[in-house]
Parts: sequence; C-alpha cells; structure tokens
Amino acid sequence: MSEKRSRWWRIGGTGLAIAVIAVVFAFFLPKIASYASVWDVVKGFSWQEWAVLTGATILNLATFAPPWMAALPGLHFRQAFVVTQASTALTIVAPGGPPVGMAVSFGMLRRWGFKPAAVTLAVAVTGVWNQFAILGFPVVALALLTVQGGKNPLLQTVALIGLAVFVAAVAGFAAALRSDREAKWVGDRAAELSSWALHLVRRGPVTWAGSALVRFRHQTVGLLKRRWPALTLATLAGHLTVFLVLIVSLRVTGVSSSEVTAVEAFAAWSIMRIVGSVPITPGGVGVIELGLTSLLVGFGGKNAEVVAAVLVYRALTVLPTLALGTLSAATWKLHDPERA
Repeated sequence: MSEKRSRWWRIGGTGLAIAVIAVVFAFFLPKIASYASVWDVVKGFSWQEWAVLTGATILNLATFAPPWMAALPGLHFRQAFVVTQASTALTIVAPGGPPVGMAVSFGMLRRWGFKPAAVTLAVAVTGVWNQFAILGFPVVALALLTVQGGKNPLLQTVALIGLAVFVAAVAGFAAALRSDREAKWVGDRAAELSSWALHLVRRGPVTWAGSALVRFRHQTVGLLKRRWPALTLATLAGHLTVFLVLIVSLRVTGVSSSEVTAVEAFAAWSIMRIVGSVPITPGGVGVIELGLTSLLVGFGGKNAEVVAAVLVYRALTVLPTLALGTLSAATWKLHDPERA
C-alpha cells in the first residue's frame, strides 16, 4: 500500500473511532440512563464500598506482572509491573494498538539486558495465552448459563465461534510444537491465510513463513515444559480480576444478584472481551461501554444502576493503568536490573 493511501486509512480509522466514541457517550448512553441519574447512584457510595472497589482495582493491577514473570525467567515483579503498565497504556491510547504495546515491551526489556530471543518468546507466549483465555471464556460462560437454566442467543453465537477458533488455534499450536515438519506446514498455512486477509484490506503479504514457526518451536518447547502451569494460572488470574472489578461495581451500584447473576455478568463480560479485542476504538472505548450496558440491562439490570456500574468498572480498569503507565514510561530506566 502506498504511503499516501496508508495515511488516508489511518485518518479514516481515527475519524471513525472519534465518531463512535462521541455518538455512544453523547447519544446512546444518555438514552439508556441520564448522566444525572447515574451520578446520583455514584455519589451514594459509602466509604466501605469505595474501599472494596479500591481493593479490587489494586488486586487487578497486581496481576498484570505474573504472566510476564512466568514467560521470561529472571524478570522480577517490579520490572514486569513497569513493562505491563507502560505497554498496556500505550495499547489503549496509541493508534497502532497492541503492536505498539508489544514493541514498547520488547524495547524496554532489551534495554534491560534480556536477550532478543527470550523477549520475543515472552511476547509471543503471553499473547497466545491471552488469546486462548479470551476465546475460551464465552464457552465457559455458555456452559454455566446453560446449567443455570438461562439462554442468550448472542452468547451462543459468540461461544460457538469462539469454540471453533479456540479448538483450531489449540490444535494448530499443538501441531506446531510436535515436530519441525508440522511446525513448518502450520506456519506456511498461517502465512497464506494472513496474506489473504491482508489482501482484503489492500495490504501487502506477510514477510514470514513456516521457517519462522520452526525457530519459534525450538525456543518454546523448553519454556512451556517448565512453566505452562504458572503461565496459565497467572493469565487466568489477570483476566478474572478484571471481571472481579465488574462484579464488585455491579453490586455496589445496587445491581443485585436477583437482577443480574454472577454467571450472567460473566457471560456479558466474556462477550465484550472478544468484541473489545477488535480495534474499532482505542481500548474499546465507547464500544465496550455500550455493549456491556446493553447486555446487562437485557439480563434484568436497572438502567441507571447498570450504566453507573459499567462506567465505574471502565474507569477503574482504564484510568489507573493510564496513570501508572505514563509514570512507568517516564521512569522505566530507573528500574534497570543492574541499577536495582
């Protein structure tokens, strides 16, 4: 794609994101509940409720670091926390989204003396495990909702799609780790599929092929043999503490379990984890608020209380990371392992 066309794509994408955010917050959310009624809910919080919300937020922030500690031997909690906060903040606000966050993580860890191969492996493995979790949550939510006796057509559709992609991804990942020949075949097919998808949006083909996956296999097998349980548990904890912030926000705003059960909240949250991973707006701003509100109201939550809960949840899972990420990006050199 020419530089001029690429620039117009970026301008168009930025304009679309701004338009979506503006329409959601200026039109759609106020139609569900006025901001005055939402503020009435929030200002009624007791100090105990603020304390519970703060505790859930701190716990969520603390779980950012362990997956990286599992994926990159020798990385300590403080360094992992700084890396994840800085990269996540840039992922939220930067036009490039996740690739920018990954590039920042790579650059910081390299400057701290970690070897390129180890850093690349950590970036790849944490990314794969996060995608496995995001794809698997709707399937779990559908099973729990079915046991509870509830039905949700949207959840069923998302869960079935997620299950199909999850099974294909796990099967491909397992095949890639089994042998060099299978890794090369999977890598070549993945490169062809990626190039085809890029062609649809007028982008050039990928520059990698199956040989890259063969090299990745050699590096990955040893790490996962030792650390896959820790990596799995740390990844699940990182995601589920985000859900904890949501369920606490619902309860303190007055959305009781008789209106929206924990399983229904988990179902709505798991759907939006997948939707939010599509880079329509930075950090899914606007898209997640509207989608999550609509789902929770559909399950039985009262409008003002649900909008208040969703806005509190989003504020507590985005704003602290933006603040800490900015501070981390400004001070990351102070956390050099040798200097420490």
